[in-house]
Amino acid sequence: MSKSGKGKSHGARSLDRRRRGKGKRRAGRSGSPLAFVGAVIGWVILRILRLAMGIGLRTALFLALVTGAAAWYYHSELPPVTELIDARTSGSVTLLDRHGSVFAWRGKQFGGLVTSSTIAPVLRNSVIATEDRRFYRHFGISPRGIAGAVWINLSEGRGPFAGHGGSTITQQVAKLMCLGVPYDSDRWDNEEAYETECRRGTLWRKIKEVPFAIAMELKYTKDEILTVYLNRCYLGAGAYGFEAASQRYFGKSAADVNVAEAAMLAGLLTAPTRYAPTNNLQRAQARASTVLDLLVRQGHISTADAAAAKATPAELSAAAQARAGGYFADWVMGRGPSFLTRSTTEDVIIKTTLDQRIQTAAEEGLKQVLDAKLMDGSKAQAAVVVMSADGAVRAMVGGRRFKGIAGAFNRAIMARRQTGSAFKPFVYAAALEHGYRVDDPVLDAPLTIDSPRAPAWSPRNYTGEFVGETTLTEALAQSLNVPAVRISEAVGRERVRKVAETFGVAGDLAAGPALALGASESTLLEMTGAYAGILNGGTSVRPYGLVELRLLHDPTPLMGKVGGLGERAVSPAAARQLVYMMFEAVERGTGQRARLSGREVAGKTGTTQAARDAWFLGFTADYVAGVWMGYDDNTPLRGVTGGGLPAEIWHEIMLRVHEGLPIHDLPMIAPDESPRRARAPTPVNEPHVGVINELLRTIFGGRGR
Repeated sequence: MSKSGKGKSHGARSLDRRRRGKGKRRAGRSGSPLAFVGAVIGWVILRILRLAMGIGLRTALFLALVTGAAAWYYHSELPPVTELIDARTSGSVTLLDRHGSVFAWRGKQFGGLVTSSTIAPVLRNSVIATEDRRFYRHFGISPRGIAGAVWINLSEGRGPFAGHGGSTITQQVAKLMCLGVPYDSDRWDNEEAYETECRRGTLWRKIKEVPFAIAMELKYTKDEILTVYLNRCYLGAGAYGFEAASQRYFGKSAADVNVAEAAMLAGLLTAPTRYAPTNNLQRAQARASTVLDLLVRQGHISTADAAAAKATPAELSAAAQARAGGYFADWVMGRGPSFLTRSTTEDVIIKTTLDQRIQTAAEEGLKQVLDAKLMDGSKAQAAVVVMSADGAVRAMVGGRRFKGIAGAFNRAIMARRQTGSAFKPFVYAAALEHGYRVDDPVLDAPLTIDSPRAPAWSPRNYTGEFVGETTLTEALAQSLNVPAVRISEAVGRERVRKVAETFGVAGDLAAGPALALGASESTLLEMTGAYAGILNGGTSVRPYGLVELRLLHDPTPLMGKVGGLGERAVSPAAARQLVYMMFEAVERGTGQRARLSGREVAGKTGTTQAARDAWFLGFTADYVAGVWMGYDDNTPLRGVTGGGLPAEIWHEIMLRVHEGLPIHDLPMIAPDESPRRARAPTPVNEPHVGVINELLRTIFGGRGR
C-alpha cells in the first residue's frame, strides 16, 4: 500500500475528510475572530427576521381581522345607493330672465340624477382617466397609488398625506360621504366647515377610509359607486355633480357634451374653484388639454380627436359668459322670503323681469363713458337702473367693479344720497296738480325765508344769477333753484312732500324750505321708480324684479309678482304737462347731453351741494333710466354735474337699449299746445318777500338777469 493512501478503504477516507473539516473549523475559530463575530451576527439577524416574520404575520392577521370587522360594520350601516345621490342640506336658486332663459344661480345647484351609463361615454372615460384609471380593477384602495402619492409629497417637501392623496374614486366617495358621518348643525357652524372637516387628509382619516372603501365595494357595484361620484362631486360655481356643471358652464346636459367639454369638466375635479371656466377660461382650457393627453395615453380617444378638441376648446355658454345681472340677482334674492331664497333647503326657480339685452346695454354704456372720461385710478362710483313704466326693473348696475374688490355693496339700492335738482319734478307735479300750468309765471329773484326755529335762508341758483320773471317750464328746464323754492312755498311743503312720497320717494323728507332743492336722501331705485310714475300718467309704482317663484319640478307658483302699479299720485293731465316740462329740460335745458336723435326724451339733472352727487333720470315712451355718480366716502366730484357725465352715460345706455325699437311719442301735451292759464303763483307768507318781488317787477319790467 503506497504513501498516498490509495490502499485505504472508502470508510477510512471519509473519516479523514471529516477530521480535516473539523480541524479547519477549529483553525478558523481560533485563527479568525472576525469570522466568529460575523457568524454570531448572522445568527442574530436570522433570529430577528424569523421573529419579525412571526410578528408581521400575526400583525397582518390582526389588522386583516380589524379591517374586516370595520368593513362589515360600515357595510351594515351603508344606506341604499339612491339615498347617496344628492346629500345637500341646502338647496339652490336658479334665476330666469323675462324670456325664461337662465342668467344666474345661487346656492348649491344640483342638476338632476345622471348615471355612469347616461352621461356621455367620453365624459365617463375622462373622469376615470383623470382620477382612477384602475377603478374597475381594484377592490376600493390602491396601495400602489397611495405609495406613489406619499413619495411625491415627500419629494416635494410636504407631509406624506399633504397634496397628492393617491385616493381611488371609491375613497373619494367615502370622503364625500364623510365616512358616513351626517351633517349636524350643533357640531359644525355651517356646511362649509363640515365639508372642510370631511376633506382633511390626516393619517387617521386615511386609515378609516380603507375599511369604509372596502365596505362600499362589497355593498355597491362599481357603476353604482361611480354614479354617486358623478352626482356628488363639487365642480365649481356652486355646481354639484356633472349634470349641474354641464348646465352651468355649457347650457347642455352631461349626456350631450363633446370631447373638449368633457375634458374641461373632468379637469375641474383637481381644483374646482381654481379651474372653473367662469373664473379663468384660459386656465380651464389648459387643464382640459392635459386631460386630453391622458385620454390619448390610455387609449380612450385618438390623437386626431385630441388635436381637434385642442384646436376648438370648450367655450362657455352665452349665459355663463355674460355673467349678467349680478347686482340684480342679489336684489331679487332679497325680495322673497329667506327660507325660499338665501336659506332655502329646496331647489327653487325664480322668474324675473331682467332683460339681458338691456343689462348688457347698461353695463357697456356705463363702461364706455367712464373709461373714456375718468382719469386712470379714479375711484368715482356710478350706478344704473333701467325699468319699464310699470316698475319692472330690466337692468341694474350697482357700481364699478374694481380689481380685487367683491363689489357686494349695491349702490342702486343701498346708497341713500341727496337728490339735488332731480327732486324738482315733484315740486312742479304738486303745483300742476294744484292748478298751475306749464306757462304760468314765476319770479327768479333774490329770496330770503325767515323761520322762527332756524336762521334766515336765501337760496341761490347754480350760476349765482337771476333771470327775473320766467315760466314754470323754463324754470325747470334751466334748473333754477329760487323759482322751485317759491313754487314749493306757494303750494305748501306738505303737498310737495305728499306727492313725492306717493310717487315712491321714501325716507325722511326734509321739513324746511330746502325740501324743494333735493336736500332729502333717496336711492337710485326709488328715484327711477318715481320717474316711472310720471311716465305712466301719474300712477305710482313699486319697482319689482320677482315675477314668479316656484319649486323645481313643481309648476304651481308659491308666490307671484312683488310690486307694480300703486296709487295715483297726480292726475293724467298734470302728468302730461310735467312730461312736457321735462322734455323741454332735455331739449333746451340742462339735460341736452341726454338727447337721442329722432326720439323724444324727458328727464332732469341733479347736482347736490359741493357736487357730492350727480344724477340724471329720464325716460322715453318705452323705458325709464336713472344714473347716479359720486364717491362712496362723499368726496366732492370735480367738474361733474348731472348734465355732464351722468347725462352722457344715460345717453349711451339708452342709445343701446332702443336700438331696433320703433319710435313712440312721449305722453305729453303738444309743444305748441297752450294750456289754460291759471292764476299767478301765490306769494309766500312773508311780507318782505312780496315787497322784493314787486320791486324787482318794477325794475326789470318782468324780465331780467
